[in-house]
Amino acid sequence: VQLQASGGGLVQAGGSLRLSCVVSGRTLSSYDVGWFRQAPGKEREFVAAFRRGVSNTYYRDSVKGRFTISTDNAKNTVHLQMNSLKPEDTAVYYCAANARGRIITSSITNPSAYAYWGQGTLVTVSS
Repeated sequence: VQLQASGGGLVQAGGSLRLSCVVSGRTLSSYDVGWFRQAPGKEREFVAAFRRGVSNTYYRDSVKGRFTISTDNAKNTVHLQMNSLKPEDTAVYYCAANARGRIITSSITNPSAYAYWGQGTLVTVSS
């Protein structure tokens, strides 16, 4: 399984970006997927996730109402639409996945629950 993230860039505060993550190897429907981010000098943190079996989405509190995770099964792609961006959203964003059903609800925000990772895409939000 390979994950390829893209879509990062430089944007002013209040702007929008859409990140994409192409999953190759098996169909996207076989995976639960998530997005994490890591700012300089900080630990990797959970941003959003989608669990296919229960069709639930999960978000960290600071991005609720601004970010939306979605999947495009036809293109084997996971998107993260980010609106109303803030300077504190600046980080390298990573997509991650694990086989459907392997991630339990209590672990959805834990990076160690994800077996596959993309290479990361940098998002910089200027004030």
